[in-house]
Amino acid sequence: MNTEVKGRVLVAMSGGIDSSVAAVLLHEQGYEVVGMTMKTWDYASAGGSKKETGCCSLDSINDARDIAVQLGFPHYIIDIRDEFGDFVIDNFTEEYLAGRTPNPCVLCNTHIKWDALLRRADQLGCEFIATGHYANIRKDAETGRFVVSKGLDENKDQSYALWGVSQASLSRTLFPLGGMRKTEIYDEARRRGFTELVNKPESYEICFIPDNDYRGFLRRRVPGLEARVAGGNFVTKNGRVIGKHEGYPFYTIGQRKGLGVALGYPAFVLEIRPDTNEVVLGNYEELASTATVVGKLNMGKEATLVGRGLVPAVVKVRYNHDGAAAFLEEVDGKIRVYFEEPVHAITPGQAAVFYDGHDVLGGGWIERHVIGEFPLPFAATATAGL
Repeated sequence: MNTEVKGRVLVAMSGGIDSSVAAVLLHEQGYEVVGMTMKTWDYASAGGSKKETGCCSLDSINDARDIAVQLGFPHYIIDIRDEFGDFVIDNFTEEYLAGRTPNPCVLCNTHIKWDALLRRADQLGCEFIATGHYANIRKDAETGRFVVSKGLDENKDQSYALWGVSQASLSRTLFPLGGMRKTEIYDEARRRGFTELVNKPESYEICFIPDNDYRGFLRRRVPGLEARVAGGNFVTKNGRVIGKHEGYPFYTIGQRKGLGVALGYPAFVLEIRPDTNEVVLGNYEELASTATVVGKLNMGKEATLVGRGLVPAVVKVRYNHDGAAAFLEEVDGKIRVYFEEPVHAITPGQAAVFYDGHDVLGGGWIERHVIGEFPLPFAATATAGL
């Protein structure tokens, strides 16, 4: 074990295997570790049908504390339910009511968890904070900017969820798992006798909706919502009414199942119109977009793309998207994305993240897309639809 103290680090510990192994590795590498578990949500208060699970449950908090006790470093619990609820959950609700599909995990990383960790790190005299994300970070020698890049294990890579973390926050952040594969994490836990962590199931749900029923959550969160939005029309792109729906907030772009209409072909949600309570349906080909507009940017490897013309990149439009080749153009504080090939189900409210190889160039929130064929901007008419 390394006896050289490398600095004091506050580790976000959810009680799962990734953050636990991150804390263990940093402890063994010679960092003075302080563990911290954040209580973000009390699911019982939401009236859901599933037992509280995941990072906010009592079991998870106890699991994190047990690791700290075994290794002899302090562990704290902080209650950030008020700030989490005011920002993340209010935004989640407001986005669906605006006809968009939010990404609360990215929003939480950007505005809640890092800020909360850094405030407590300052209070506890910690130079660094660390998480169990599968991503890497480095300081570019030429630009001095901190660059997030993909983790070694691309099947577990979480760089998409980190595009919004500020340069100031990244300057104090460590990702100890970035150079490891998930199989190695299990091996490290087994070697140290943490068998319960190895056998613990992973949680993939939104932390405040562990039953995965976001529609039920909205109904409970917004009294009278169902009555207010029920009975709207399903329509085609040309406005022809083809059925009734349960209310526009209960649908997402690209949705196929649960529509309750028979059109003689597989139907997908193309567009959501909250002002008229209409949900536009069409076929799979009509779901394709060749351009999109991204706003509320946070740039990573590059501080700006202004004046660069068309910048080649690979763009991910959702967490599980493989990414698509595109050209980026920054205009008036937004980035226009021109895809080389059509991309399906680009969804306003989701994040678009721009990659230069493995490095995160930056990212932002999808504001709108262009449906149908749209040429790259080599012709004078190229930006007409944007």
